[in-house]
Amino acid sequence: MPAGTTESERGGYKEVIASIEGQDVYAKLKYESGTHRVQRVPETEAQGRIHTSACTVAIMAEAEDVDIEINPTDLKIDVYRSSGAGGQHVNTTDSAVRITHIPTGTIVACQEERSQIKNRAKAMKVLKTRILDNIIQEQNAKLAADRKQQVGSGDRRERSRTYNFPQGRMTDHRIGLTLYRLDAIMQGDIAEIVDALRTYYQMEALQQQSEAA
Repeated sequence: MPAGTTESERGGYKEVIASIEGQDVYAKLKYESGTHRVQRVPETEAQGRIHTSACTVAIMAEAEDVDIEINPTDLKIDVYRSSGAGGQHVNTTDSAVRITHIPTGTIVACQEERSQIKNRAKAMKVLKTRILDNIIQEQNAKLAADRKQQVGSGDRRERSRTYNFPQGRMTDHRIGLTLYRLDAIMQGDIAEIVDALRTYYQMEALQQQSEAA
């Protein structure tokens, strides 16, 4: 379910935050993180040229209250009137909430709910998740640096995946997997991709453990 959206000045969305629930969902989807490229011919393209756009996907484990503690004095909380779709309740009350974590500069805003209390709760959950993810990323960066120093780097995350609509093709560049069923993948049929990525990184982890032994 959507937990927050930020619209772009040029139309569409600048940022979308979604909450996904299910058994082992983080273990299954964490390798979706990275840069996803889309190659397509827009309807406004008169000469049939392929345009490439990209977005960054981040998959983060949701922080529980026990995972991280935040000092209330480290927070700056602003409330303001919601904007956008929402009917008669829009712009009538200060229900939107923006929370700034002063030590890290992390900012989260939420205006999805009509209730300021609900928006604040959602924003706090996202804030905790982002702070926890920053901690994990710092730890992973240290591990990656250690790994690079020992055996070199094979980092290919800058271009994780390409969706080519003219060819009906999806290519995951990290593992060299290409599938020609883009329509089904766009409808959520990604089990084959998820399984292939999990197998690849599990084997890589076993190899690193073997080298470290």
